[in-house]
Amino acid sequence: MSASAPPVAGHVGAALPVIAVTGMAFEARIARGNGVDTVFAARADLLEHALNAAVARGCAGIISFGTAGGLAPDLEPGALIVADAVDGPLGPISIDIAWSDRIAAALAATQLASRLHRGPLAGVAAPLTGAADKAERHRSSGALAVDMESHLAGAIAHAHGLPFAVCRAVVDPAWRTLPPAATAGLRDDGSTAIVPILRELIKQPSQIRPLIQLAADARAARAALVEARRALEQAGALRLQSR
Repeated sequence: MSASAPPVAGHVGAALPVIAVTGMAFEARIARGNGVDTVFAARADLLEHALNAAVARGCAGIISFGTAGGLAPDLEPGALIVADAVDGPLGPISIDIAWSDRIAAALAATQLASRLHRGPLAGVAAPLTGAADKAERHRSSGALAVDMESHLAGAIAHAHGLPFAVCRAVVDPAWRTLPPAATAGLRDDGSTAIVPILRELIKQPSQIRPLIQLAADARAARAALVEARRALEQAGALRLQSR
């Protein structure tokens, strides 16, 4: 029942790409590749504008791809979430079950199988950084993880009648409270600035140890995303027929 946006001149005679939506530049670099275009921004209005422009150029579907904060207490950094629903500021958003099943099957056929989880994802308008806040969100919603992009990506996909899926890797587990320095350097466009992070560390050196731990968590999440992207490419799980 879904219908893609009309093809534009650049896609005539070629399969339309899938658009991967991320919040940060490094996530977009992992996602980008054969048949996959990317849009990214940390600020919601910038992300919405970029995604609508990409959809207008023509696409076969939208996938939210990148990192997420853990909400379920049993999820370690690097756990992979293939969401079966998204609930956030814009209300509940369904996903394309057939596409999500293909994504999960592709991951389950690799060494990533033990890290794969299916379940709901929470969407938020601002970072959820405290362990207590994460625990409360998990209790109230049952969501496995949380991010700031999936609810926007899903809403735009539904507005254009496009298939929508989510594949996210846990970066900060539910029990971890992030120090202020962890988000200080994130620019609106999804890139990272070092100077604000250094200012935070000078102001409060006690953040150094938790920031080092977060860096280790981030390495695990990044490695999982790279492996997942490779597995999805090999299985053809990021290719969709225009509808």
